[in-house]
Formats: sequence, structure tokens, C-alpha cells
Amino acid sequence: MNIELSVVIPVYNEEQGLAALFARLYPALDALRVPYEIIFVNDGSRDRSAAILREQFQQRPDVTRVILFNGNFGQHMAVMAGFEHVRGLRIVTLDADLQNPPEEIGRLIAKMDEGYDYVGSIRRMRQDSAFRRVASKAMNLVRERITRIRMTDQGCMLRAYSREIIDAINSCREVSTYVPALAYTFAQRPVEIEVEHEERAAGESKYSLYQLIRLNFDLVTAFSLVPLQMFSLAGMLISLLSILFVGYLALRRLLVGPEAEGLFTLFGIVFFLLGIALFGIGLLGEYVGRIAQQVRHRPRYLIEAMLERRETDTAPPRRDPAIERASSGA
Repeated sequence: MNIELSVVIPVYNEEQGLAALFARLYPALDALRVPYEIIFVNDGSRDRSAAILREQFQQRPDVTRVILFNGNFGQHMAVMAGFEHVRGLRIVTLDADLQNPPEEIGRLIAKMDEGYDYVGSIRRMRQDSAFRRVASKAMNLVRERITRIRMTDQGCMLRAYSREIIDAINSCREVSTYVPALAYTFAQRPVEIEVEHEERAAGESKYSLYQLIRLNFDLVTAFSLVPLQMFSLAGMLISLLSILFVGYLALRRLLVGPEAEGLFTLFGIVFFLLGIALFGIGLLGEYVGRIAQQVRHRPRYLIEAMLERRETDTAPPRRDPAIERASSGA
């Protein structure tokens, strides 16, 4: 049977909310009346998430597949693992925290029926904290100024992709990237729609301020050289000003004589220039670090086991019908 819809859901320490997710997700997808599959990717959860996913697979092996990582590789690597195993013609990503209602998936699919190959989402009446909203807007502003990628709400996981875009993403072998932005660059007819947003059903957000900053470093360094170009231009400007300032001090010394009062001014200028230099070194380090990660050719993630029903199976298995195979997403 051809699968028309694949739903990829990364899971990390979500045991408190998985039951509520199952109770809403499966009925929402059943109501679409299309052949579908759900791929849960357990990203090295330290709670009972993996066990709960195994139990859910036993209950609905006809549409449920589970990928179990042997460690924590991050949300985007979990999504990439799901992309590499999907069988559907259309692929939807969804968070496990129920902040994006599963009932909205039908609206994304309906929008794709209009001819769009990438459907992003904008959270209506966002239910996050003020800090998260302000930080998200700031990151969006930085990304829009530095790259050519125009996404109104880059932090919303609820998105729909055509099979062609997913195949293009899978052909990329980047160690770290930002999946929605990468898909946007491949899309020919992208669109965004507003979707509902709810409070987190259980647990807590996995993204700290540091992780948000790291995410945007990945976004910027993966899609643009503008930061390096801006730093080069700034360096040229500061060098020119420094030469003019040194010339002024030399001329003043010859005409007026040495002065001790300007010592702290010079210290301030030196510290400013050192700060600029250290910032530039750190920026270069981001790019060099990405190159170092890429050339090592290490696996982006490692799969401990995969639970899925064999195509030849016609009856529900008795105990553990899973195909468990160790593999790596190199």
C-alpha cells in the first residue's frame, strides 16, 4: 500500500505528555482517510519515553514506526533520521509537546493540495513566555538581515514538505544544519499559514537561551558568508581609523609634546580593538569548527533499534515484532 502521509515526531524526555499526544494524534490522522504512517524518533530520552513508544508500537503496529537512538543527538538530527526513513509522498513534522495541535495537520495537507510544495506555519496567539517570544523575534530579525530566507515563524515545528524536498534534504550530507531553512531553499512554491498554538501539555521546554543562540549560529553559518564579510569590512574601517589616529598622535607629539593625560583613552581604544579582534576570531572559529566537523565524516547519529512491522506480516505479532537493526545515519 502506498503511503500518502508521513508524520515525523522527535521525542526527548516526553513521558508525561505522550499519552495525551497519542489520544489526539491517531484520531486526527484517521479522520483524514489517507494511508499514513507515524515515525517517532526517540533522541536518547532518559525517562520512560522509549518504553512508552514501544508499547504504542505494539498497539498500532500498522501505522507506527519507532526509531531509537543510542544517545542524544539533538532535535534536528532526530528529524533528519525520520526523513531518511519516511515512505510517504508528503511529510509533516510535529513536536511531541502538543503545543501545535495535531488537528492542524489536515489544514497543512489541504494547503499542499493547492499546489504548494512547502507549507510553513505561524503560531496564532503564541502561548510561550514573554522571554521566549522576544528571543524568537530577535533571532528572526538577525536571520532575515543576514540570509535571504524569509520565514515569519522559524521556531514552529509544524511544517509540511513534499517528497521532492525531503529527497533533496536527504542528499545533503551536512553535519549540522537548520532543517526548515534548508527546505525553504529547495522549495519552488513555499507558503505559510496560521495555526493554533496551545500551552505545553506536560514537561518543560528543551531549548534554553544558549541552545537558541547555538541554533541561530548554525542557521547563519550554514546559509551565509555575510558575517565574515561584515567583519572584513569592519576590520578595514577600523584599520583606516587607527592609522589616522596614530598619525594624529604623532603630529601632536611633534607640535605640542608628549602627554600623560591621554593614557586611559589609549587603553580604552586598545581594549575596543582587542574586543573586535576576539569577536572576529570567535566568528572564524564557528566556520572552521563546522569544516572540522564535516571533514571528520563521523555519523550524524546512531540508531540502536528500529521498530516497524514487516510488510509480510498480516496478523498482529505476539510479543516483539520489531525489526531491530543497528545502523548509522552517516
